[in-house]
Amino acid sequence: MLVCLPQPYDFALSLARYRVYGVDRATLWRHDGLHRVFAGREVRIEAAPGGVDVEPYDAAIEAEVLRFLGAPFDLDAFGAWAARDETLARLVTALAGFRPPLQTNPFEALVTSITAQQVSLQSAAAIRSRFIERYGIPAVHAHAFPERERVARATEDELIGVGFSTRKAEYVVGLARSDLDLDELAHLSDEEVSARLVAIRGLGEWTADWFLARHLARPHAWPAGDLGLRKAVAAFYGDVPDLRAFAADRFHPFQNLTAHYLLTGLRVLPPA
Repeated sequence: MLVCLPQPYDFALSLARYRVYGVDRATLWRHDGLHRVFAGREVRIEAAPGGVDVEPYDAAIEAEVLRFLGAPFDLDAFGAWAARDETLARLVTALAGFRPPLQTNPFEALVTSITAQQVSLQSAAAIRSRFIERYGIPAVHAHAFPERERVARATEDELIGVGFSTRKAEYVVGLARSDLDLDELAHLSDEEVSARLVAIRGLGEWTADWFLARHLARPHAWPAGDLGLRKAVAAFYGDVPDLRAFAADRFHPFQNLTAHYLLTGLRVLPPA
């Protein structure tokens, strides 16, 4: 079934993170398509004229797929705004069809950030895939990401066994067992979301910023502490002492999309 997306849409470019950093068992790239469990069923998503082909299909699956594919982002407005910045205008043109995907599951988004703390994205993907295989529910090709309740019953030693450091194992189990209402976060302001998250051991400002950016799609989210983003800003704009202030001044109100375009631009179109 065709699910339409605003055009242009470049399926391979937009979802490259699920190929270039290693295998993700919950979002599995296979034979030029993506397999993931949506609304309780494994779904295959493929590129199609006008959008993507989704099988199996129902209304609940379509809603989740659209959010996963970044439908909440207004790329037309971003492109019009970015035309005033020479660097961003060039990136928007060169990356035509790039629509950043979103992490639809809040628990998955936070665990993903914990695994990526202070390690390479490739190492994080390998650890996360072993974690998913151990605690997730297998479908046909992909696995459903582990449920919070299942992880809450795990021990730190079990998570260490799949590759987590002692501290990160404590963070993941602690998050799963916490009383944090993850669904409520969508109804709070950016500042309130950050405050709730950083109150949990192991969730710092970097994790909160990426949660705002990649789960909630908040337009002003800007992961100022991200090393990759710092490198991207330096590559395209030179040395910036205060990255957060620079973004608030130069990239408002599209800090989130700017971050994604700079990171993708550095990977596929690094400045000479």
